[in-house]
Amino acid sequence: MARKSVTGVTYQQLVDYASTLTAVEQSTSYGTPALKVRGKLMVRLWDDGTTVVLKTNWEERERLLATYPEIFFLTDHYRDYSLVLMRLATGSNALMREAVDTAWREAAPKSLLHEKTPK
Repeated sequence: MARKSVTGVTYQQLVDYASTLTAVEQSTSYGTPALKVRGKLMVRLWDDGTTVVLKTNWEERERLLATYPEIFFLTDHYRDYSLVLMRLATGSNALMREAVDTAWREAAPKSLLHEKTPK
């Protein structure tokens, strides 16, 4: 996979894109803005306001961490969870969409997966 250009994205851009996916709703998690699919967390704005926590799977998390260490990272708190952190300021629109699509697929109930698979 070719490296994507780094331009930075905002949380609002992420919300705008995620809102095009089936059953995504704005909510909160730990007192910060979040996006959920039928009540299940897929993305939340981290406490620093410049990073998001994204639902993922173990293989994808390892790939993102190895390929884009300037964008994706972990803290000790998240090591045992299938989540990854993304620095919005160093991310790209394409990577954000890719990560949000994965988050949606991982959070969505199986019944939704056939209705609208993210692009």
